[in-house]
Amino acid sequence: MEGSNFDGCLLDAGAPPSFGARLLRAARAARAALAGRPGRAFDLLRWFSITSLVALVPAAALTGTLLSHFIAEQALRRDALLTAQFIRDAIGVQAAVLGTRSMNEYLDRRANAAPPGIPHEAVARARAAIYEHLRQLPDVLQSTVYAADRMIVWSSNKALVGSYVRNDEELEEAFATRGEVTRHHRGTDPFRHERWFSVAPSDLFVESYVPLLDGAGEVVAVIEVYKQPGDLMEAIRAGQALVWGTTALGGVLMYLGLFGIIRRADRMLRQQQHQLVDAQFQLFAGEMATALAHSLRNPLSSVRNSAELALCSDDLPVRKNAQDIITQVDFLSQWIRELLLYSRPLSGEQEPVELCAVLDGVLASFAPTLEHLAIRLSWDREPCAGARVQGSTALVRQALHSVISNAVEAMQAGGELRVAMRETKEPAGIELTIGDSGIGMSTQQLAAAFQPFHTTKAQGLGVGLPMVRRAMERFGGSVALSSVENAGTQVRLQFRT
Repeated sequence: MEGSNFDGCLLDAGAPPSFGARLLRAARAARAALAGRPGRAFDLLRWFSITSLVALVPAAALTGTLLSHFIAEQALRRDALLTAQFIRDAIGVQAAVLGTRSMNEYLDRRANAAPPGIPHEAVARARAAIYEHLRQLPDVLQSTVYAADRMIVWSSNKALVGSYVRNDEELEEAFATRGEVTRHHRGTDPFRHERWFSVAPSDLFVESYVPLLDGAGEVVAVIEVYKQPGDLMEAIRAGQALVWGTTALGGVLMYLGLFGIIRRADRMLRQQQHQLVDAQFQLFAGEMATALAHSLRNPLSSVRNSAELALCSDDLPVRKNAQDIITQVDFLSQWIRELLLYSRPLSGEQEPVELCAVLDGVLASFAPTLEHLAIRLSWDREPCAGARVQGSTALVRQALHSVISNAVEAMQAGGELRVAMRETKEPAGIELTIGDSGIGMSTQQLAAAFQPFHTTKAQGLGVGLPMVRRAMERFGGSVALSSVENAGTQVRLQFRT
């Protein structure tokens, strides 16, 4: 009767499982609160992608436009200078043939004058030769000669000869500045009769004004040349295409380079944020573990001692209830130990660890459990003989114990525990693989396996694998996990030698 009442009280209390569940819920709520602090909602990578595109596209377009315009202007200006030089050279050649210093003053046939000692007919022939040179200029659409009074004294378009041109800004600029004036246009202007071409231009054309000076430095005539330089325009288009291509490529490379830098910075920020959350959470876990250990260790010890005394009773129900109490108290004690171990900073000097010896000891401690659950151990010990790794014996032992404990708990109906070891070159070390044929994990469970206080076990606390990862990374190693539901799990521990 007494035993039955005690059993009923124990069932009503339901201490270990419900206590563990409440502990896990509190720990997860604390971690969620820490991870959800302000500032995490700002997505640096996304905003950089948007703002950098908004900034780079107009900048690249402006750069391409300016460079294309610069190339076209310089090429056309250079062509105009060559045209002006050709015209002056042609006039100079005729002046040399006549034996005079200049022919600029004699392009207007109305003057009816000639240099001293030179017949008028010779001047007329030289003038006609100059006009023919103007007519035969490469890519010329129309050539025109203006006298000082703005009258067209000669033109390849005979309909313009004898007419006067007023309000021509480019022509007036040439007379005023005594320098070449170059413009480029598309299409003809019906309001400017000097552009009434006999053959209309099909594309962009260039208008050049070449002023001719007399001995006193005054402009006595201006030659206007309209050209449609096909080869030059092809070269300009090729140059502009090259500019736009290199600008676009440069913009893309700049964007990708900046994106790579920002993506790396974003990863580092996220990693640092996670590390900060882990550190804060570890502090919280340490405070919680210390409080639990201080509050529960002595009462649990007293309860266990009392239960051990009750095991000596002749009453079978009393012994059964006492054994249940001891089992549940041991679960609570194990939770507290794991919590303390996880929350405690990993420290200790690095030392050579006899990996095989430590593994032998851990497997020996599980031998009764393996036999009881009919779990076969598959391990070829020969490859690891004398293997030494860098680490801490205590931490390595705890890591192996956690991994093997998880494997055993996944094979409650029996199975095979597989242990394999091999040397690796990149990185140089030893890889230890511990696999089981248990229930395995789903994709969601696998993704959350290393999150503290995440567990699917009824009697688990969820700090085993996180502690294993911390222990491995503490000495330059790593841990990897793979699993398939109903097919088992594999844990690969990479140790540095």
